[in-house]
Amino acid sequence: MLSSKVLLSAPSGLHARPAGELVKLVKGFAGSKVRIATPAKSVDAASMLGLLSLGLKSGSELEVSVEGGDEAAVLQAVSSFISSIGE
Repeated sequence: MLSSKVLLSAPSGLHARPAGELVKLVKGFAGSKVRIATPAKSVDAASMLGLLSLGLKSGSELEVSVEGGDEAAVLQAVSSFISSIGE
């Protein structure tokens, strides 16, 4: 399992549209399980409701963890996506 800390800098935080895009991205990596965690909670990144339940605001630091096939590539893709939200 690989993990990395990522800062969410999107001015509007993680709302429905980017959360949906993230779910779509994660579901494209069928051989991997991706989790997004805050200090208070951890959720499956393939769950739209789970992501929205985190209530991520701009400036939130989260941890992305990946388990399964091609962990490094999946971690890079998901981390890059989160970092680029709102650009």
